[in-house]
Amino acid sequence: MSGLSEDTTLPDPPAGGPGLFGDAPASAPAPATAYRVLARKYRPAGFADLIGQEAMVRILRNAFALSRVAHAFMLTGVRGVGKTTTARIIARCLNCVGPDGRGGPTPDPCGVCPNCTAILADRHPDVVEMDAASRTGVEDVREIIEATRFRPLQARRKVFIVDEVHMLSRNAFNALLKTLEEPPPHVSFIFATTEIRKVPVTVLSRCQRFDLRRVSMAELTAHFAGIAAREQAAIEPAALELIARAADGSVRDGLSLLDQAIALGPGTGGAADGAAQITAAAVTDMLGLADRGTVFDLLEAVLDGRPAAALAITDAAHARGTDLGLLLGDLLDLAHTLSRLKAIPALRHSPDLPEAERTRGAALAERASVPVLARLWQMLLKGVGEVETAPDRRAAAEMVLIRLCHVADLPPPGDLVRRLAANGGAAPGARPDIAVAASDPTPPAAARPAAPATATALARVEVPRPVEPLAAASAELEAEAMPAPASFRELAALVASRREALLHAHLVHSAHLVRFAPPVIELRPEPDAPRDLAPRLAAVLLAATGRRWTIALSTAAGEPTLAAQADAADAARRAEAAEHPLVRAILDAFPGARIDAVQDSRLDRYGLPPESVETQDAFALAEPEMPDFAPPDAGFADEPFEE
Repeated sequence: MSGLSEDTTLPDPPAGGPGLFGDAPASAPAPATAYRVLARKYRPAGFADLIGQEAMVRILRNAFALSRVAHAFMLTGVRGVGKTTTARIIARCLNCVGPDGRGGPTPDPCGVCPNCTAILADRHPDVVEMDAASRTGVEDVREIIEATRFRPLQARRKVFIVDEVHMLSRNAFNALLKTLEEPPPHVSFIFATTEIRKVPVTVLSRCQRFDLRRVSMAELTAHFAGIAAREQAAIEPAALELIARAADGSVRDGLSLLDQAIALGPGTGGAADGAAQITAAAVTDMLGLADRGTVFDLLEAVLDGRPAAALAITDAAHARGTDLGLLLGDLLDLAHTLSRLKAIPALRHSPDLPEAERTRGAALAERASVPVLARLWQMLLKGVGEVETAPDRRAAAEMVLIRLCHVADLPPPGDLVRRLAANGGAAPGARPDIAVAASDPTPPAAARPAAPATATALARVEVPRPVEPLAAASAELEAEAMPAPASFRELAALVASRREALLHAHLVHSAHLVRFAPPVIELRPEPDAPRDLAPRLAAVLLAATGRRWTIALSTAAGEPTLAAQADAADAARRAEAAEHPLVRAILDAFPGARIDAVQDSRLDRYGLPPESVETQDAFALAEPEMPDFAPPDAGFADEPFEE
């Protein structure tokens, strides 16, 4: 049996040589520092860093200076304006002890004491943040209530920050009310929400409310320029304006877009080489927007009535990948901007507007009148909705632009009425009770509905009602016997008042009256009428009047149905309206326009004139209470008032 020798010491392995299990591994590289997005890297650490919230900062600074700090705050505003950031700043202000550890509550926390550093790192045990979007129940609120009973572990005060507080359930809000009204002296609540209207008023009344406003585009542009300089990224001012516009008042959204723009790189105009700039064109492509100059060019083509030029612009934009629906949205926004410039000329010198709006937009605002801009807005607003529902967005957007170009040379309604009045459009003896409303033409309905559709009416004639229409018996008198109907129309109205909708529809559309001699009624039903029409009608009349009726079915022709009579009367009214000088002039001025409906409020529910002789005389002699059109010598809304 062999054993080890006396000298059991082994030499040390050579430096740099192989290890016990093979070659020595190469030295591992130092772990890379995780990248922090700009929205986190440049999050404000104090009130001095907040932008656009001067009123709130002033109030909070004075509150800390006067030791009048509320125990509960409600911060509301759109996304990304600093609600949660402000809540954390308030928590630091309440708990800062200064570099020497002896300081008290201050509006300017030191940032170096243990409380400040722990709150900045989101690891302070006495500053509790809860996301009410994911923890909405009453049990979650009870955890907070239980925690308020214990004194702070490290800080001066316990601070509970509840984000998206409007998502709490009703029971959760109710459980919080008592503690929120009388909290322990060492507890503060800070709530943040984007939907202040969903927060119960009982909670709002117990909090000091601050409305954080949207940050203006000028402030955002300046803020982003400073951050880009600190990041050593060269970016054009026009590109910064595009990012600020797309941010829509949200600092966080804008910083996210700025982060994306800086990452464009030198290949697309980035600043990685320290010389090339990130251009506005590159940012436009990044955002999927149309160039602002393209929007102005398109609007000029539309206002000039040049459809070929407008479609050429959209073709180029579509080739660049621009969504034409978004392009129409940009046109809508520009129409609103021009209207504001028209109404408030001082905006031309406002720093909140980009340079293109202040110069080129001001020129367009001088050129376009308010009625033209209003018509442009209405048609674009309808067109944007059409694009969203159309199977082909590009085709729908181009059709909207073609329509806009087509109406460019048409006078606005005010000018048209002025011209017609000057040319004697309102001729002596013409009826003054005709009102005209212009819109897009639509094909007539296949079948006449009970009430004419007015959403897309081109011309509508309305006559004031001096005489009450034919009244149906009230449905609440079911237990009492109603008066017997004196005509077939009254009978149909009585059936409708009994909530017999299907039977009423058959009487209007599928029944021809042959003879009406109460209590005997002879009808000729259409083939599509139900077989039990007669017994059903008799049962309804018996229940309503308390007497038996005989409903006889006949093969005689009889009168037209109520629906057919209404159609004939409507056609006669349209023909009469078409002969009016003003309507005739408007139809000539707007090719393709037509009279869609003529409404007379004196007619009954079936669109027919009254049946009694007295009511018919009143119908014929009735004068309108006031004309729908102003007299020809009246001024217009867009003209200055003269004494």
